[in-house]
Amino acid sequence: MALFVLCWLFMSTSMTYAQLRKVMNRPYIDQRQFHYGFYVGTHVQDLEFQNNGFVGENGDQWFADVPNYDPGVSVGILGEYNLHPHIALRVLPSIHFGEKQIMYKNMLNGSHELQSMKSTYIAAPINLKFTAERFNNYRPFVVAGVNPMFDLNSKKQRNLKLKQYDMQLEVGFGCDFYLPFFKLIPEIKFGYGLLNMVDKNRTDLTDDSKLIFTKSVDNARSRMIIFSLYFE
Repeated sequence: MALFVLCWLFMSTSMTYAQLRKVMNRPYIDQRQFHYGFYVGTHVQDLEFQNNGFVGENGDQWFADVPNYDPGVSVGILGEYNLHPHIALRVLPSIHFGEKQIMYKNMLNGSHELQSMKSTYIAAPINLKFTAERFNNYRPFVVAGVNPMFDLNSKKQRNLKLKQYDMQLEVGFGCDFYLPFFKLIPEIKFGYGLLNMVDKNRTDLTDDSKLIFTKSVDNARSRMIIFSLYFE
């Protein structure tokens, strides 16, 4: 009887372990020094304004804000170099097609104006990727780094003009999923602008009345949330 119980316990333990541990797909892929792939994704853009309450000659006082978010499209390629079994250096040449809707509200009479700001960002994020131990066919990670960006469309803006060059601090997280033929990596990242994007040099304006929008804003810093699917 005791022998039967011991055998039953051994078989139960073995079956439980087998359920926990699965056959590993592409078990040697992370041993390569260099990885490459591509990604597609979506993003939303935001601006954090510092309004100064400037009052114009006729008493107008405008405040800028981004009332809603429009999703954009992101595509790019991935180059990843392993520095350590749990640390990798990533370079991600990317392009982001997006749009921001800026609302200016006149505190004098409650009127408002809308400005659509389309952008095409060429970006080259440099991130460090910190991974946990792989379990079965998934491996969570966190990333952090910087993202220099250049906007190809900034000269087409009207009331408010933003500088073409920006730099963001990025943090995010995701998970590597090991499929039979490739690795799928969903990831979400948050970008925080480090530079003041307001262009105060408005020599492009032919209507001086439009200058009040630039005078009303001291600072504008970019924000971005990016959801990506990597294929490696």
